[in-house]
Amino acid sequence: MPTGVHIRDARRHLFDAAERVLLRDGPSALTSRAVTDEAGVAKGVLHRHFADFDAFLAELVRDRIARVERLAAALRASAGTGTVAGNLTGALIDLFDGVAVAIVGLVVFRDELRVRLRAGRPAAGVPVLAEAGAMIAAYLSEERELGRIAADADVDSLALSLIGAGHLLFAGGEGAPPGPEAVDRVVGAVVADVVQRRLL
Repeated sequence: MPTGVHIRDARRHLFDAAERVLLRDGPSALTSRAVTDEAGVAKGVLHRHFADFDAFLAELVRDRIARVERLAAALRASAGTGTVAGNLTGALIDLFDGVAVAIVGLVVFRDELRVRLRAGRPAAGVPVLAEAGAMIAAYLSEERELGRIAADADVDSLALSLIGAGHLLFAGGEGAPPGPEAVDRVVGAVVADVVQRRLL
């Protein structure tokens, strides 16, 4: 796209381009030139909207965190409906799409990005994964209050187990992402005890 052509939402356009580069080529290929080439814009467009490339990347990660927060609201709203394992399976599949897995890799890959993201963040841990853990813990707390999992369930530990297992499951393969059956099997193994003990 030539310089001077108006882009309705330049930030979103650049984020979408960055996500395509991440999915296709991985975190090491994500440069300002790769993003602007993919977006079909002049390099100056990125620098008009962001102080530097690390500022752009930090906003890209924050955009993904905002998506996790929207998923968290939907997951909490599902408490008391369906099955606990089914709700968690759906949430992990939605959470760990290819972009989220690539963004976690990006955060691990770039030291300066991690430093920027940690400044002023309430959550400890790896950005995106930390928010995902909080999402799962909040949902499990709701289910515990409703009596659908054991009253003594350690929701924080369960959340860490589910996020760790989910990330390994989705980030571990080179081919297609795992199917719902594979995710459900892992979720079932993690929550089986607290679901069964609620009945005792």
